[in-house]
Amino acid sequence: MIEYVHDSLPCGIEYGVAPYPGRRVVSFQIRVLSGSSADPMDKGGLARLLVETIDKGTQKRGGRELSDAFDAIGASWRIGCGRETLTCSTTVLPEHFEQAVALHAEYLRSPTFPLDAFEVNVDLAKQELLALEDDAQGVADKMIMWRAFGSPLGRHPLGETESLDRMTREDLQQFWQAQFGAGRMLVSVAGAIDAQTVAEVFQRNFDGFGAFDRTGRDFVPVEFAPGVMHRNKDLEQEQIGICWPGVDPTHEDFPPQQAMLGVLSGGMSSRLFTEIREKQGLVYWVNAWQETPRGTGMIFLCASTTPQRCDQTYKTLMREVDRLAEDIEAEELERAVTGMVSSLETRGDSTNSRCNELGTDLFYFGRPRRDEEKIDRIRAVSVDDIRRYLNTYPRDRRCVVTLGPKALADISDDGCAVASEQGSK
Repeated sequence: MIEYVHDSLPCGIEYGVAPYPGRRVVSFQIRVLSGSSADPMDKGGLARLLVETIDKGTQKRGGRELSDAFDAIGASWRIGCGRETLTCSTTVLPEHFEQAVALHAEYLRSPTFPLDAFEVNVDLAKQELLALEDDAQGVADKMIMWRAFGSPLGRHPLGETESLDRMTREDLQQFWQAQFGAGRMLVSVAGAIDAQTVAEVFQRNFDGFGAFDRTGRDFVPVEFAPGVMHRNKDLEQEQIGICWPGVDPTHEDFPPQQAMLGVLSGGMSSRLFTEIREKQGLVYWVNAWQETPRGTGMIFLCASTTPQRCDQTYKTLMREVDRLAEDIEAEELERAVTGMVSSLETRGDSTNSRCNELGTDLFYFGRPRRDEEKIDRIRAVSVDDIRRYLNTYPRDRRCVVTLGPKALADISDDGCAVASEQGSK
């Protein structure tokens, strides 16, 4: 059995370690409690721009030299920008663990944000925004995320061309100074290493990094906007997005929510795939999933269809969700639960996945959780739990967005009381 270690360091870092003596690598994540939700209101895209620029130069070496130093120890590493965290993920051989941590500390603690790198990354972000306009599904996602979460959680991480035009290199410097510090860092480590070594290495490399700032742990408020929105776009397909409030991973009703989504969209035998795509041929693509910022949850149901079948597809999607409360079968639930349990157990084969799972537990629950606890919660879900969940969390307050040449017919009598909002941008 894994002996998890969870503690805080004098420098302010909260960390968790999952030792696997038999593994041949070590994976670690550094999650800075910031993200696109921390962007200033008039400078959307700043956090992502910082992530793209922070490793392009330090007080000790240039960006290419830094990259070469990671390559010299065979480290696989990347940096990403999420809504609530900026995450550095690395996998390395155990003998190079301390050097890898030191390299991360170098660019996190002493970035120089070279002007040429800043300008290049601003230009690349603008190009990505232009490319997004040719991605119908990406545009629809952008629309519904805004309606689901509002500002700041629902803002697109790329920002807008206008906000990018306002940014300066000094903005990156100020954002870094305000948002980065050891007290705002969650560290998870998994693999062939002991907890004492992890503690010593991170304390040594991050001691004195920023004031002892423990902010960034509060829930970011959500501004859910139920209603209907259509954006005209000359497309052969019609994109439909639907969302309504759910629960977050710490809630007692989260396992039934997971199981419900598994029945709806958990593979080629799921209801949405078999009933809407295979039997009726209504959609090119259909999916259901959840997004769970801390303290909240949102259920998403999206599809791509033809403009002529848009109304029928929308009604069929909602009918498939609603009728689960009436005719869900034990066999369907068992199949969904088996898939989720299998996913949990096979993720254990990857050290990187174990590290990510541990970091996610620290982020949501503030502690490591054993696989047995997670699996038991899922296996305990019954058909009655699914029915109760669907009746407890109705879909009458929902957001509906469409992208394409045709708006939905009047659905005000179908649970969406807010009048349609036409958009042609």
